[in-house]
Amino acid sequence: MNGRPDDVEGDWWTHPGAPAPLPPRQAKGAPGPYRGAGPTQPPTGGVMAPPRRPTPNQSPTGQPAPGPVGPHQQPNPQPHAHRAPQHRGAPGAGDNRQTPWATEPESSFTTWARRFLRGLVVVVLLLAAISGVRSWIRPNTTAPPATTAESTYPKDEARAVGTRFAMSYLSWDELNPDTRPAAIKRDLATGLDERVGWNGRGRQAAAAAYPGEVTVDPGGVVAQVDVRVMVVPFTRNGRAFVRGKPTWQRISIPVARTASRVVVSGPPTYVADEPAALPDNLPDAGVPDDDLTAVTLNDAKAFFGAYGESDAKVAAVTAPGASIRSLNGTVKLKELTDWQVFTGDDNERHATAAVTWSGSGDTTLDQTYSLTLRRTVAADGAQRWQVAAVG
Repeated sequence: MNGRPDDVEGDWWTHPGAPAPLPPRQAKGAPGPYRGAGPTQPPTGGVMAPPRRPTPNQSPTGQPAPGPVGPHQQPNPQPHAHRAPQHRGAPGAGDNRQTPWATEPESSFTTWARRFLRGLVVVVLLLAAISGVRSWIRPNTTAPPATTAESTYPKDEARAVGTRFAMSYLSWDELNPDTRPAAIKRDLATGLDERVGWNGRGRQAAAAAYPGEVTVDPGGVVAQVDVRVMVVPFTRNGRAFVRGKPTWQRISIPVARTASRVVVSGPPTYVADEPAALPDNLPDAGVPDDDLTAVTLNDAKAFFGAYGESDAKVAAVTAPGASIRSLNGTVKLKELTDWQVFTGDDNERHATAAVTWSGSGDTTLDQTYSLTLRRTVAADGAQRWQVAAVG
């Protein structure tokens, strides 16, 4: 027959020899279902069926709409019906889309570095936790050293200012009366008398000055600088001045600290520079070791002979590793007048030596040295004591 029966349901044409039904029309611009490379030809002996309109019980895709099944209908999944492929974004045949990233394998060094950093962070956190807990259990109760006026006082600057002022203060010349005030004003506080007690008469010159102790007042503003100065006096002989014998003088100079520097705050005072005896608690040199003293006497003479001449000769007679510089011919050994080694451990000893040096002409000078001896062992097993340090 050439027509479609009206009383037959939508799957009447489904039989092994029938062609696959055509898919419904797609909207303009929408992609259609996937088809093969060539057109689908109906099998031989079949008849092309006209397009069908969807019935009330049929979905627009050609599939039966869900609903009750009639008594003459059988549920049929229609295995020969064509279904459009489902694209879920995964790449497949005919799909040219690519992911926006590329996966690269991680190197072994990167893996090791990442693990190392993680372990380092864990160790640091553990140490921080342990130290924190320990500080909770045993807090540090040691108080910081107290800051005193003496510890913060600029003593080095006070010594420099006091030394220069002492040289200016103990120098004067009545023939050049303006020289002394000009030198004194460099260190004296402004507003004070630049003559600092001088009457403008006589002549004297300071040759050298050596600063000593700085005694700081409890208030931390003023201090006293002790300075020893060698001065050369001059006596008048008619209208001329005759140079006298140099002498040492000792003065105490008052200084004060300001916001910018240390200044002299007033005139100095003379201080007695008298000799003093040795203290009773002077450390003892030790117990003499007479046997080792006798054994090392010739080695001591060889050392001091080389010590007065050159570095090369000193290096030949000193202990390995010692670094002792020679006097480089300034003096020459005349005599080792005394040599004493003291008891101690088996590897290092203390010794003293009295030496007479010959200077220029007929001059001789006696000096006393303190030395450190070290026991050395030669390759053949021979042992000897050699000088390792002087002083």
